[in-house]
Amino acid sequence: MKGLGRSFESLIPTELIDEEFDPTAVEDKKESQLKELKLSEIFRDEEQPRREFDQAALEALAASIKEHGVLQPIVVTKEEGKYKIVAGERRWRASKIAGLDKIPAIIRTLDSQNRLELSIIENAQREDLNAIELATAYAKLSAQFNLSPEDIAVKVGKSEQSIHNTMRLLNLPDDVKKIMVKEKLTEGVMRPLVSRDEATIKKVLPKIINEGWTARKVERYFAEHKKKSSATAIKHGEYLKAENALTTKYGVSVKITGRTLSFKCKSGAELEKLIKLLK
Repeated sequence: MKGLGRSFESLIPTELIDEEFDPTAVEDKKESQLKELKLSEIFRDEEQPRREFDQAALEALAASIKEHGVLQPIVVTKEEGKYKIVAGERRWRASKIAGLDKIPAIIRTLDSQNRLELSIIENAQREDLNAIELATAYAKLSAQFNLSPEDIAVKVGKSEQSIHNTMRLLNLPDDVKKIMVKEKLTEGVMRPLVSRDEATIKKVLPKIINEGWTARKVERYFAEHKKKSSATAIKHGEYLKAENALTTKYGVSVKITGRTLSFKCKSGAELEKLIKLLK
């Protein structure tokens, strides 16, 4: 994705779609059939533009598959008695490396695949979807229809950056996503929490809910917290030189904490010597 540094796939968890937040889950079950297929019955789509796959990444995925199995089914359509891959070629290739004989697959007809894609796009354009449902719809378009963020943006009439920002919400812990939906919290107020650790999220989330914090207030909180952390680090750096100089001068451990200067002596003799030096 342009201008975002790391790849889109590395930032957004598109591999596993949570049905709880999938606005087209019911329709998908009507249109799809989940089965285990022999790898030998499956073939790649020669019209897919992607032809190069990083071997080291495939080996890593194969190792994961050996340990945990294939967590997300591939998507295929039936053609002339075999199955053509729509999405999930990496998983198919890695499963071969892992020595698997079969792989879980969602089987759709070409018509049902097209209908479902249109349904997801229509749902993604609805105004009553919460942000997590919207993010899940985008993730499904990416994972099951091989659509890039740019493709999704064009189809739903939004900016590529907007697609990326919304999908980043899927990186929130599962319980936080549920709270976000239950409390009807906005994308704007939750987005600053995406890159935070769980302890920080649990500290800030009650303030958002109980005190009605706005997106601006959440951002200001983190900005001020960052300033304080930076100021503390600078202050500590300045005091470090003084601590070292005083330790050398008096021969005992010296610590500066806030406005307190403390000496730590290892023995009574050291303490007596220090007292004499300070007189």
